[in-house]
Amino acid sequence: MTLVKFFYITLLSIAFVSCGNNPSGKIDFTINTNAVNNKILNNESLKLSIDNPKNLIIDSVSYFINNKPSKEIFELKDSKLGDVNISAKIYAEGEKRELKSTITVLSSSSPKVYTYKIINEYPHDIKSYTQGLEFYKSELYESTGQKGESKLRKVDYKTGKVLKNIDLDPNYFGEGLTIFNNQIYQLTWQSRIGFVYNIDSFERISSFKYNKSVEGWGICNDGKTLYKSDGTEKIWTLNSSTLVEEEFIQAYTNKGKVIGLNELEWINGKIYANRYQKDGVAIINPKNGAIEGVIDFSPLKKKVTQHKNLDVLNGLAWNPDTNTLFVTGKRWDKLFEVEIIEK
Repeated sequence: MTLVKFFYITLLSIAFVSCGNNPSGKIDFTINTNAVNNKILNNESLKLSIDNPKNLIIDSVSYFINNKPSKEIFELKDSKLGDVNISAKIYAEGEKRELKSTITVLSSSSPKVYTYKIINEYPHDIKSYTQGLEFYKSELYESTGQKGESKLRKVDYKTGKVLKNIDLDPNYFGEGLTIFNNQIYQLTWQSRIGFVYNIDSFERISSFKYNKSVEGWGICNDGKTLYKSDGTEKIWTLNSSTLVEEEFIQAYTNKGKVIGLNELEWINGKIYANRYQKDGVAIINPKNGAIEGVIDFSPLKKKVTQHKNLDVLNGLAWNPDTNTLFVTGKRWDKLFEVEIIEK
């Protein structure tokens, strides 16, 4: 075969493939929205249309938002925040075309700012690399991290005395914990596995895999649903029976997403999440991901013993008996009981 003939056949092949995807070469559509710079607030209506610069005859258009059918005007007030996938299926002049676009839905309100009042200070194990903290039936449970140091504990919070303790296998890096249906659920960091324990004996009953997220950070529950963070802006909901990650919300303010969500605590219908290495806590709407409030706990770190291994704030536990929040950190020697106050 001559070189000229080879190039001729190649060009014919390319032309055939191109025309197979778009036989007439006429289709030239894009999705238009009223989002400014691909961002829109959740108190607005999303308006969808098709840009048709060649004025082709369109037989039908079907719109979809996150793979669910939508009308041309979509009310965002009940929508989750974060990235939203938009698609349109168009039939025009005998051809079918699917268009895709992405916008970001932001909160229409800026977060309220909260401060705190210290009610009490209690002793805390200075060696504990605290990851998860939770009250259950007036008793405090704690999960700690670092390979070779990870533990599950029940603690007398007033004295700091360890009432029950088990060590994790040195291969696991312990993360958050929560108590649900009289069982303890503990995450690990990068092993993509969580453990379930008997609340009384600490005997391991079962384990579960993270089927969608890569890492385990924090976990909490509202009595019906488990919520799990993975270090990003996402908080996953877990099926209460299978523990499979099913859906997620994305934590956003009126400016953008907030990443590094770590320890989680369910408090009066909201998710409280500390941001890793930020010494602050976000108050999150569990339905749409809106950050409705922020608490700056950075002054607390100066109130604990300063030492070379001192690390960041981590550990939130709501005590329903006192209606107060308990806060500590990684290798902190104090556990603070605080009252949250709007600034």
